[in-house]
Amino acid sequence: MNPSVELIPNACASAIFTPDTSRVFREDCDITPKVIDDQRSYIPWGADNEMPYNILKLIEDDETVSTCNIFNAEICYGAGLRYNTSKLESVTSKSRTDMADQINDFTDCNSIEEMYMGQCFDIKTFGFSVAVIILNEKGDRIVSVARREAMYCRFSPIDSEGRIRYVHYANWRKSSSPESIETIELLDRRDPFNDLKDRIWRGTKCKKFAVLAKLPTVDSTYYPIPYYASLFRGSWYRIKRDIGIAKHSKLRNTAPIRYHIEIADKYWENLFQAEKITDPKKKQDRVAQAKAEILDFLSGVENSGKAWFSQYYVTPDGREMHDVKINKIDNSKEGGDWESDIQEAVNMICFVMRIHSNLVGSVPGKSQSNNSGSDKRELYTISQASQKMYRDAIFRPHKLIIRFNGWKGAFPECPFIQLTTLDKHRDAKETTVK
Repeated sequence: MNPSVELIPNACASAIFTPDTSRVFREDCDITPKVIDDQRSYIPWGADNEMPYNILKLIEDDETVSTCNIFNAEICYGAGLRYNTSKLESVTSKSRTDMADQINDFTDCNSIEEMYMGQCFDIKTFGFSVAVIILNEKGDRIVSVARREAMYCRFSPIDSEGRIRYVHYANWRKSSSPESIETIELLDRRDPFNDLKDRIWRGTKCKKFAVLAKLPTVDSTYYPIPYYASLFRGSWYRIKRDIGIAKHSKLRNTAPIRYHIEIADKYWENLFQAEKITDPKKKQDRVAQAKAEILDFLSGVENSGKAWFSQYYVTPDGREMHDVKINKIDNSKEGGDWESDIQEAVNMICFVMRIHSNLVGSVPGKSQSNNSGSDKRELYTISQASQKMYRDAIFRPHKLIIRFNGWKGAFPECPFIQLTTLDKHRDAKETTVK
């Protein structure tokens, strides 16, 4: 359900309908493998396999969250990935030059910079990234590497040895036929290099393998829950969106917004299932009818003394989860008085996304505290320095490529951009962590 503002009949007021974002990471049922064909199956990402799309929609629906997300990816990208060849080991200077030329040809032909950009977005948004390596006919050299977008990747169930053997890649929102799903053998996450060598020694015919770079979070075996999940589970994300919707409604309609109605997506699914509604047009009509019934309940003096019944349950941590929740809005704050609330919500969002709000320039308001240039420079440096954990994870397939191809002494690195002071006579310089 998309957010909407509806006029309450017989009342000089409006109501906001919004989806309940706190449930985007909650599983509504046990996760069981989905069958592709007789030999393949995968673990869905979320109970309905829609979780990455829901996460991306929540990010795109808010200006501050989307800006923070791309800023985090840009910070992680730094000065870009390169294969450092300054310490190549070989017998002669000519062989070192030949090896350096091989590395440069490899990085140029495989667009390493673009791949690294995609890896930064995947690791920052979903907590993992998938790279695919391709060997030559002899199986003694890696000749190609490419990224598979994380949101389209699904993992096969863990086998008896506790390993995920395959990655399945497809556009899962479309009715994917088994033939359109790309199945890639996944190298052992703990030791991809020796796993690859062992497969070649055993005479495998496969020349294409997946390498998983995943943040070792404590919450999920298959798909990690992003660090910013608390943003959608809490209230500040919804508060900021509600204020924006309310202000827009006030500009178009002078009726003040008196009620905020939160409806969980599962409520609509249960309603359609109970009434056996499958046609998309009939679903829209039924949603409109349900909204009208709620608005009719809220309107008029004749409803005084009536009660609204809705289902809810209590989670193991003691929180009440309502399918329908009606909140009355305090009308004492209108128009410009919401400005301080927006600023507070933006600051909280930036805090959860681990970005100082002054770095992305997202704090509204006429009178806001502003850091000095030195403070901003230090904040930017701190942000860059904190990316080592993410880059170490992203470097895994690149370390494998360098080692397997025998480029001894070469290594992947990502210098970060260090902002300088005016007395240095330049704006920035690249710095490599030794």
